[in-house]
Amino acid sequence: MSDVQPVQVILAKPRGFCAGVERAIEIVQRALDKYGPPVYVRHEIVHNRQVVDCLRKRGVIFVDELDEIPDGAVTVFSAHGVAQSVIDQAEQRNLPVLDATCPLVSKVHKEGRYHESKGRQVVLIGHAGHPEVEGTSGQMPGGVLLVSSPEDVAQLQVADPEKLAYVTQTTLSVDDTRDVIKALQARFPAIQGPDVKDICYATQNRQSSVRDLAKLADMVLVVGSRNSSNSNRLRELATEEGVTSHLLDHPDDLKESWFAGVRCIGLTAGASAPEELINDILQRLGEMIAIDVTEMDGIDEDMHFRLPEQLRDAAE
Repeated sequence: MSDVQPVQVILAKPRGFCAGVERAIEIVQRALDKYGPPVYVRHEIVHNRQVVDCLRKRGVIFVDELDEIPDGAVTVFSAHGVAQSVIDQAEQRNLPVLDATCPLVSKVHKEGRYHESKGRQVVLIGHAGHPEVEGTSGQMPGGVLLVSSPEDVAQLQVADPEKLAYVTQTTLSVDDTRDVIKALQARFPAIQGPDVKDICYATQNRQSSVRDLAKLADMVLVVGSRNSSNSNRLRELATEEGVTSHLLDHPDDLKESWFAGVRCIGLTAGASAPEELINDILQRLGEMIAIDVTEMDGIDEDMHFRLPEQLRDAAE
Protein backbone atom coordinates (compact mmCIF):
# COMPACT_ATOMS: atom_id res chain seq x y z
CA MET A 1 0.00 0.00 0.00
CA SER A 2 1.09 3.55 -0.70
CA ASP A 3 2.28 5.71 2.17
CA VAL A 4 1.34 8.85 0.24
CA GLN A 5 -1.10 10.92 2.24
CA PRO A 6 -4.09 12.01 0.12
CA VAL A 7 -4.58 15.73 -0.42
CA GLN A 8 -7.64 16.95 1.44
CA VAL A 9 -10.23 18.62 -0.82
CA ILE A 10 -12.84 20.76 0.94
CA LEU A 11 -15.96 21.67 -1.03
CA ALA A 12 -17.41 25.10 -0.30
CA LYS A 13 -21.02 25.37 0.79
CA PRO A 14 -22.89 26.92 -0.89
CA ARG A 15 -21.34 26.75 -4.35
CA GLY A 16 -22.48 26.70 -7.96
CA PHE A 17 -25.94 27.42 -9.31
CA CYS A 18 -28.12 30.02 -7.65
CA ALA A 19 -31.92 30.18 -7.97
CA GLY A 20 -31.78 32.85 -10.68
CA VAL A 21 -29.47 30.75 -12.85
CA GLU A 22 -31.51 27.58 -12.28
CA ARG A 23 -34.66 29.45 -13.34
CA ALA A 24 -33.03 30.90 -16.47
CA ILE A 25 -31.74 27.53 -17.66
CA GLU A 26 -35.05 25.84 -16.90
CA ILE A 27 -36.88 28.50 -18.93
CA VAL A 28 -34.75 27.69 -21.99
CA GLN A 29 -35.06 23.92 -21.50
CA ARG A 30 -38.84 24.09 -21.10
CA ALA A 31 -39.12 26.40 -24.11
CA LEU A 32 -37.29 23.77 -26.17
CA ASP A 33 -39.62 21.06 -24.84
CA LYS A 34 -42.79 23.07 -25.48
CA TYR A 35 -42.04 24.88 -28.73
CA GLY A 36 -39.19 22.82 -30.18
CA PRO A 37 -35.94 24.18 -31.60
CA PRO A 38 -34.73 26.63 -32.55
CA VAL A 39 -35.11 28.88 -29.52
CA TYR A 40 -33.27 32.19 -29.73
CA VAL A 41 -31.52 33.66 -26.68
CA ARG A 42 -30.28 37.23 -26.59
CA HIS A 43 -26.74 37.04 -25.20
CA GLU A 44 -25.53 34.07 -23.16
CA ILE A 45 -28.32 32.82 -20.92
CA VAL A 46 -25.74 32.65 -18.10
CA HIS A 47 -21.99 33.10 -18.12
CA ASN A 48 -20.86 29.48 -18.34
CA ARG A 49 -19.32 27.80 -21.38
CA GLN A 50 -20.56 24.29 -20.59
CA VAL A 51 -24.15 25.44 -20.06
CA VAL A 52 -24.12 27.47 -23.27
CA ASP A 53 -22.55 24.66 -25.32
CA CYS A 54 -25.05 22.12 -23.98
CA LEU A 55 -28.03 24.31 -24.86
CA ARG A 56 -26.58 25.07 -28.28
CA LYS A 57 -26.49 21.33 -29.00
CA ARG A 58 -30.20 21.14 -28.14
CA GLY A 59 -31.06 23.80 -30.71
CA VAL A 60 -30.58 27.11 -28.93
CA ILE A 61 -29.23 29.94 -31.07
CA PHE A 62 -27.47 32.70 -29.14
CA VAL A 63 -27.53 36.16 -30.71
CA ASP A 64 -26.18 39.58 -29.81
CA GLU A 65 -29.19 41.60 -30.94
CA LEU A 66 -32.86 41.08 -31.73
CA ASP A 67 -32.46 41.90 -35.42
CA GLU A 68 -30.69 38.54 -35.77
CA ILE A 69 -33.90 36.75 -34.74
CA PRO A 70 -36.43 35.77 -37.44
CA ASP A 71 -40.01 37.01 -37.18
CA GLY A 72 -42.15 34.80 -34.96
CA ALA A 73 -39.24 32.92 -33.36
CA VAL A 74 -39.37 32.09 -29.64
CA THR A 75 -37.06 34.58 -27.90
CA VAL A 76 -35.51 34.44 -24.43
CA PHE A 77 -33.93 37.35 -22.56
CA SER A 78 -30.93 36.27 -20.46
CA ALA A 79 -30.73 36.18 -16.66
CA HIS A 80 -28.81 39.48 -16.66
CA GLY A 81 -31.80 41.54 -17.83
CA VAL A 82 -32.25 43.88 -20.79
CA ALA A 83 -32.81 47.55 -21.48
CA GLN A 84 -36.34 48.84 -22.00
CA SER A 85 -35.46 49.59 -25.62
CA VAL A 86 -34.90 45.84 -26.21
CA ILE A 87 -38.30 45.03 -24.68
CA ASP A 88 -39.92 47.72 -26.86
CA GLN A 89 -38.23 46.36 -29.99
CA ALA A 90 -39.46 42.84 -29.24
CA GLU A 91 -43.00 44.13 -28.71
CA GLN A 92 -42.92 46.10 -31.97
CA ARG A 93 -41.95 42.91 -33.80
CA ASN A 94 -44.49 40.81 -31.87
CA LEU A 95 -41.76 38.34 -30.90
CA PRO A 96 -42.95 35.66 -28.45
CA VAL A 97 -40.69 36.53 -25.51
CA LEU A 98 -39.82 34.55 -22.39
CA ASP A 99 -38.09 36.76 -19.86
CA ALA A 100 -35.41 34.87 -17.89
CA THR A 101 -34.21 37.99 -16.06
CA CYS A 102 -33.32 37.05 -12.49
CA PRO A 103 -36.11 38.33 -10.20
CA LEU A 104 -33.46 40.00 -8.01
CA VAL A 105 -32.27 41.97 -11.06
CA SER A 106 -35.87 42.88 -11.89
CA LYS A 107 -36.21 44.15 -8.31
CA VAL A 108 -33.26 46.51 -8.88
CA HIS A 109 -34.95 47.78 -12.06
CA LYS A 110 -38.15 48.51 -10.12
CA GLU A 111 -36.26 50.28 -7.34
CA GLY A 112 -34.46 52.50 -9.83
CA ARG A 113 -37.65 53.42 -11.69
CA TYR A 114 -39.38 54.16 -8.37
CA HIS A 115 -36.66 56.62 -7.39
CA GLU A 116 -36.87 58.27 -10.81
CA SER A 117 -40.63 58.64 -10.38
CA LYS A 118 -39.90 60.57 -7.17
CA GLY A 119 -37.57 62.94 -9.04
CA ARG A 120 -34.31 61.38 -7.87
CA GLN A 121 -31.28 60.89 -10.09
CA VAL A 122 -30.09 57.26 -9.96
CA VAL A 123 -26.50 56.21 -9.28
CA LEU A 124 -25.67 52.61 -10.26
CA ILE A 125 -22.83 50.85 -8.47
CA GLY A 126 -21.47 48.32 -10.94
CA HIS A 127 -18.91 47.42 -13.59
CA ALA A 128 -19.03 49.08 -16.99
CA GLY A 129 -19.71 46.67 -19.84
CA HIS A 130 -21.35 43.97 -17.73
CA PRO A 131 -24.65 42.83 -19.34
CA GLU A 132 -26.56 43.41 -16.11
CA VAL A 133 -25.28 46.97 -15.86
CA GLU A 134 -26.21 47.65 -19.48
CA GLY A 135 -29.70 46.27 -18.87
CA THR A 136 -30.24 48.20 -15.64
CA SER A 137 -28.93 51.43 -17.18
CA GLY A 138 -31.39 50.98 -20.03
CA GLN A 139 -34.30 50.50 -17.63
CA MET A 140 -34.00 54.07 -16.34
CA PRO A 141 -35.60 56.64 -18.68
CA GLY A 142 -33.25 59.30 -17.34
CA GLY A 143 -30.19 57.05 -17.48
CA VAL A 144 -27.85 56.36 -14.58
CA LEU A 145 -24.59 57.67 -13.18
CA LEU A 146 -22.29 54.61 -13.10
CA VAL A 147 -19.67 54.29 -10.36
CA SER A 148 -17.44 51.36 -9.44
CA SER A 149 -15.03 52.89 -6.90
CA PRO A 150 -14.82 55.67 -4.30
CA GLU A 151 -12.67 57.57 -6.81
CA ASP A 152 -15.57 57.54 -9.24
CA VAL A 153 -17.81 59.02 -6.56
CA ALA A 154 -15.42 61.95 -6.13
CA GLN A 155 -15.82 62.78 -9.83
CA LEU A 156 -19.63 62.59 -9.92
CA GLN A 157 -21.51 65.59 -11.24
CA VAL A 158 -25.15 65.51 -10.15
CA ALA A 159 -28.14 67.68 -10.92
CA ASP A 160 -29.28 68.04 -7.29
CA PRO A 161 -27.39 66.55 -4.31
CA GLU A 162 -30.67 66.48 -2.36
CA LYS A 163 -32.39 64.26 -4.94
CA LEU A 164 -30.21 61.19 -5.36
CA ALA A 165 -30.61 57.44 -4.96
CA TYR A 166 -28.36 54.45 -5.64
CA VAL A 167 -28.89 50.85 -6.73
CA THR A 168 -26.30 48.11 -7.15
CA GLN A 169 -25.35 45.37 -9.59
CA THR A 170 -26.63 42.16 -7.99
CA THR A 171 -23.37 40.24 -8.47
CA LEU A 172 -21.61 42.59 -6.07
CA SER A 173 -21.65 41.72 -2.37
CA VAL A 174 -21.95 43.91 0.70
CA ASP A 175 -18.14 43.86 0.94
CA ASP A 176 -17.75 44.83 -2.73
CA THR A 177 -19.99 47.87 -2.41
CA ARG A 178 -19.28 49.03 1.16
CA ASP A 179 -16.56 51.58 0.37
CA VAL A 180 -18.47 53.03 -2.59
CA ILE A 181 -21.65 53.40 -0.52
CA LYS A 182 -19.68 55.09 2.28
CA ALA A 183 -18.20 57.52 -0.24
CA LEU A 184 -21.65 58.27 -1.68
CA GLN A 185 -23.15 58.84 1.77
CA ALA A 186 -20.23 61.04 2.82
CA ARG A 187 -20.46 63.26 -0.26
CA PHE A 188 -24.26 63.18 -0.60
CA PRO A 189 -25.80 62.76 2.88
CA ALA A 190 -29.36 62.86 1.49
CA ILE A 191 -28.81 59.94 -0.90
CA GLN A 192 -31.27 57.06 -0.60
CA GLY A 193 -30.49 53.39 -1.25
CA PRO A 194 -31.63 49.81 -0.75
CA ASP A 195 -31.46 47.92 2.51
CA VAL A 196 -28.50 45.54 2.89
CA LYS A 197 -30.96 42.62 2.72
CA ASP A 198 -31.62 43.55 -0.92
CA ILE A 199 -28.11 42.48 -1.90
CA CYS A 200 -28.17 39.19 -3.86
CA TYR A 201 -28.17 36.38 -1.29
CA ALA A 202 -26.19 34.05 -3.59
CA THR A 203 -23.35 36.49 -4.17
CA GLN A 204 -23.01 37.21 -0.47
CA ASN A 205 -23.20 33.53 0.55
CA ARG A 206 -20.58 32.38 -1.97
CA GLN A 207 -18.17 35.16 -1.07
CA SER A 208 -18.51 34.52 2.66
CA SER A 209 -17.98 30.82 2.02
CA VAL A 210 -14.81 31.31 -0.04
CA ARG A 211 -13.32 33.51 2.69
CA ASP A 212 -13.90 30.72 5.20
CA LEU A 213 -12.52 28.18 2.73
CA ALA A 214 -9.33 30.18 2.22
CA LYS A 215 -8.63 29.97 5.96
CA LEU A 216 -8.59 26.16 5.73
CA ALA A 217 -6.84 25.53 2.40
CA ASP A 218 -3.37 26.01 0.88
CA MET A 219 -4.97 26.57 -2.53
CA VAL A 220 -8.44 27.48 -3.79
CA LEU A 221 -9.85 26.33 -7.12
CA VAL A 222 -12.82 28.31 -8.44
CA VAL A 223 -14.99 26.68 -11.09
CA GLY A 224 -16.36 29.31 -13.44
CA SER A 225 -15.96 30.91 -16.85
CA ARG A 226 -13.57 33.77 -17.60
CA ASN A 227 -16.48 36.12 -18.39
CA SER A 228 -18.29 35.34 -15.13
CA SER A 229 -18.05 38.39 -12.87
CA ASN A 230 -18.95 36.54 -9.67
CA SER A 231 -16.53 33.65 -10.41
CA ASN A 232 -13.64 36.04 -10.98
CA ARG A 233 -14.49 37.79 -7.74
CA LEU A 234 -14.37 34.50 -5.81
CA ARG A 235 -10.84 33.88 -7.12
CA GLU A 236 -9.82 37.43 -6.21
CA LEU A 237 -11.16 37.04 -2.67
CA ALA A 238 -9.19 33.84 -2.11
CA THR A 239 -6.07 35.61 -3.37
CA GLU A 240 -6.75 38.54 -1.04
CA GLU A 241 -6.82 36.04 1.84
CA GLY A 242 -3.25 35.11 0.90
CA VAL A 243 -4.03 31.79 -0.79
CA THR A 244 -2.98 30.76 -4.29
CA SER A 245 -6.12 30.48 -6.40
CA HIS A 246 -7.03 29.44 -9.94
CA LEU A 247 -10.14 29.95 -12.08
CA LEU A 248 -11.05 27.03 -14.33
CA ASP A 249 -14.08 26.14 -16.43
CA HIS A 250 -12.98 22.75 -17.78
CA PRO A 251 -11.13 19.74 -16.33
CA ASP A 252 -8.40 20.27 -18.94
CA ASP A 253 -7.51 23.56 -17.20
CA LEU A 254 -6.08 21.61 -14.24
CA LYS A 255 -2.28 21.41 -14.08
CA GLU A 256 -0.64 18.75 -11.93
CA SER A 257 2.29 21.10 -11.23
CA TRP A 258 -0.04 23.30 -9.18
CA PHE A 259 -0.32 20.69 -6.43
CA ALA A 260 3.31 20.11 -5.47
CA GLY A 261 3.52 20.51 -1.69
CA VAL A 262 -0.19 21.28 -1.35
CA ARG A 263 -1.93 19.46 1.49
CA CYS A 264 -5.41 20.98 1.36
CA ILE A 265 -7.36 22.30 -1.65
CA GLY A 266 -10.54 24.34 -1.38
CA LEU A 267 -13.01 23.98 -4.24
CA THR A 268 -15.85 26.41 -4.93
CA ALA A 269 -17.86 27.51 -7.94
CA GLY A 270 -19.49 30.65 -9.26
CA ALA A 271 -23.27 30.99 -9.39
CA SER A 272 -23.41 29.98 -13.06
CA ALA A 273 -21.28 26.80 -12.76
CA PRO A 274 -23.19 23.48 -12.82
CA GLU A 275 -22.57 20.77 -10.22
CA GLU A 276 -21.86 18.33 -13.06
CA LEU A 277 -18.84 20.42 -14.06
CA ILE A 278 -17.65 20.54 -10.46
CA ASN A 279 -17.86 16.73 -10.31
CA ASP A 280 -15.97 16.38 -13.62
CA ILE A 281 -13.18 18.57 -12.26
CA LEU A 282 -13.08 16.56 -9.02
CA GLN A 283 -12.79 13.36 -11.03
CA ARG A 284 -9.90 14.73 -13.10
CA LEU A 285 -8.20 16.00 -9.96
CA GLY A 286 -8.51 12.52 -8.45
CA GLU A 287 -6.81 11.05 -11.51
CA MET A 288 -3.86 13.40 -11.02
CA ILE A 289 -3.36 13.09 -7.27
CA ALA A 290 -4.75 11.08 -4.36
CA ILE A 291 -7.58 13.10 -2.77
CA ASP A 292 -9.93 12.86 0.18
CA VAL A 293 -13.09 14.95 -0.38
CA THR A 294 -15.22 16.53 2.35
CA GLU A 295 -17.77 19.34 2.38
CA MET A 296 -17.51 22.28 4.75
CA ASP A 297 -20.41 23.39 6.93
CA GLY A 298 -22.42 26.17 5.36
CA ILE A 299 -25.76 27.65 4.44
CA ASP A 300 -28.44 25.47 2.85
CA GLU A 301 -30.02 27.61 0.15
CA ASP A 302 -33.69 26.88 -0.54
CA MET A 303 -34.61 29.88 -2.69
CA HIS A 304 -36.77 29.15 -5.74
CA PHE A 305 -38.23 31.56 -8.31
CA ARG A 306 -41.43 31.01 -10.28
CA LEU A 307 -41.29 30.34 -14.00
CA PRO A 308 -43.06 32.58 -16.54
CA GLU A 309 -46.74 31.70 -16.77
CA GLN A 310 -46.38 30.46 -20.38
CA LEU A 311 -44.12 27.62 -19.20
CA ARG A 312 -45.79 26.46 -16.03
CA ASP A 313 -47.71 23.83 -17.96
CA ALA A 314 -44.63 22.63 -19.89
CA ALA A 315 -43.51 19.05 -19.38
CA GLU A 316 -41.08 18.53 -16.54
